[in-house]
Amino acid sequence: MRALTWQGTAKVSVEDVPDPKIQEPTDAIVRMTSTAICGSDLHLYDVLGMYLDKGDVLGHEPMGIVEEVGSEVTHIKPGDRVVIPFNISCGYCYMCKRGYFAQCETTQVKEHGKGASLFGYTKLYGQVPGGQAEYLRVPQAHFGPIKVPDGHPDERFLFLSDVLTTSWQAAKWADIVPGGSVFVTGLGPIGQMTARIARHLGAERVIATDNVPERLEMARRNGIEVINFDEVDDVPAAVYDMTNGRGADSVVEAVGMEAHGTPVQEFAQKAAGLLPDAIARKAIDTAGVDRMGALRTAFASVRRAGTVSIIGVYGGQADPMPMFDLFDKGVTLRMGQAHVKQWVDEIMPLLTGDGDPLGVDDLVTHRVPLEEAPQAYDMFKKKEDGCIKVVLKP
Repeated sequence: MRALTWQGTAKVSVEDVPDPKIQEPTDAIVRMTSTAICGSDLHLYDVLGMYLDKGDVLGHEPMGIVEEVGSEVTHIKPGDRVVIPFNISCGYCYMCKRGYFAQCETTQVKEHGKGASLFGYTKLYGQVPGGQAEYLRVPQAHFGPIKVPDGHPDERFLFLSDVLTTSWQAAKWADIVPGGSVFVTGLGPIGQMTARIARHLGAERVIATDNVPERLEMARRNGIEVINFDEVDDVPAAVYDMTNGRGADSVVEAVGMEAHGTPVQEFAQKAAGLLPDAIARKAIDTAGVDRMGALRTAFASVRRAGTVSIIGVYGGQADPMPMFDLFDKGVTLRMGQAHVKQWVDEIMPLLTGDGDPLGVDDLVTHRVPLEEAPQAYDMFKKKEDGCIKVVLKP
């Protein structure tokens, strides 16, 4: 089959790779019909290559048609249309029973001290072949795949794999209350959907910041107030001005390790990416190499006794945190990978009707064949051609 493979820092290519096969009775094989490029994939593209091997298949936002199932898979069958959560979880362990599917004890990568395995996401998370391919082997398929109905294009349901469920968790964990204020850093796909979900959950005022014109315009047409950080000297001060001088009740940090405005850490990231793998891994494990600009903006923008929900991905182990300020303000912090299946039952009714209350149909800006994935990665990274969200069509 054809699959998008990592070949080196800032280099991916579509190659012939072996077709996946059933290896365990809990496996399924799914033929991909749509598979998206995530902002987290760009971390692999540029920053975290020391945890990849040449030829690794990327991608963790897949959906398609079931082709084959193992003997212990009974809730799906060949011909079913399914979305695959990005985290691989068993559904029955201590963590899964409590809804913490991103911490599944059956698939935890204990060798690296990490949580549940993820599709297409480095040795740290199991080195499981990803979904930017024609076919995908799905481990733990007795639990993971989400059946979806016909009647809407793939893009209505595709984002249950990551974007929608991640954004839903980000908003829920921000302690949003009806009539409250919410501030979102970053208007990539996660920021866009989190801001819309915040409105859906009853926030009276939803504010977001970015500097990409197309992202700002997409947010505006979905009812979000925007701050262009290239045009404002002090974003937190602007947020305070818009929230009666208090700061936002709830803040969602949706940028992560590649934020603007932190040149020293940007240099450290790029330098680490050029080191031999063993040395680079040591640098990531022991040095502060994340760009902390967006996180600091989030902390400075939240009101006293407010909540910051961190959904942007971070990788450095020694990044500085303004603990004095956080403690003094009494800020609540929540963070972590989305527990995808914890949120599906709440979201699904919003997707299956004729309406589109979350604006899911207004997110994808580019649909391209799988063979054009390398060009799409480059375009997405450079934010060219108004690119906000890319869906690959194998």
